[in-house]
Amino acid sequence: MNGLNHVAIIMDGNGRWGLKKKKSRNYGHLKGLKTVDAIIRSSIKLHISYLTLFTFSTENWKRPENEVNFLFDLIRKYIKKNLRKVIKQGIKVNIIGKRRKLPKDIVKTFDTIKKKTKLNKVITINLALNYGSKEEIVNACKKIVLSKKKNISIKNFQDHLYTKGIPDPDILIRTGGTRRLSNFLLWQLAYSELFFTDKMWPDFNSNDFIKIIKDFKKIKRNFGSL
Repeated sequence: MNGLNHVAIIMDGNGRWGLKKKKSRNYGHLKGLKTVDAIIRSSIKLHISYLTLFTFSTENWKRPENEVNFLFDLIRKYIKKNLRKVIKQGIKVNIIGKRRKLPKDIVKTFDTIKKKTKLNKVITINLALNYGSKEEIVNACKKIVLSKKKNISIKNFQDHLYTKGIPDPDILIRTGGTRRLSNFLLWQLAYSELFFTDKMWPDFNSNDFIKIIKDFKKIKRNFGSL
């Protein structure tokens, strides 16, 4: 039976779900927060050490300004409402992605959260915010060149990624029916098991999550061997 240490999730389908309900895309994003809470609770119960959530990509800036602003307002309100609970539950919060372009108050808030939760050990939640994997890989290359290190190795390269010190995901889950990685953790997902579901993120629930984990534990993982 496979051990499970790290789950990564592309939370897709919020906007389409909102429109399907004859509401707005923003309504779908709002309802998606309930699923975030449910999956965090399930992850804690299942003793998963790391949960990485694709929160906002470098490509999401192309969306309408009102939707981008709404997403950041959601983040602000969610943090304000849940910070004490996060600390009490022993959750460590980590941000992966590029700080440039993010609203200054969001950066400041996450710096505070990171500081207040750095000693928590129940689970580490990585929020991929203004994240793009191709940019992450290019930035790692630039850092290695600037460091003038002669020996380039997998370990050395990984130490220059946003995810330094974080184990690679065992599982990637993508909701919403789309079957692609969308510039998410391209290096880190090399040997992850990929699970795609047609359910949009607001409809995804703990039972769906647990079923995927049960299916994962039945998989024979060879990592290139027999």
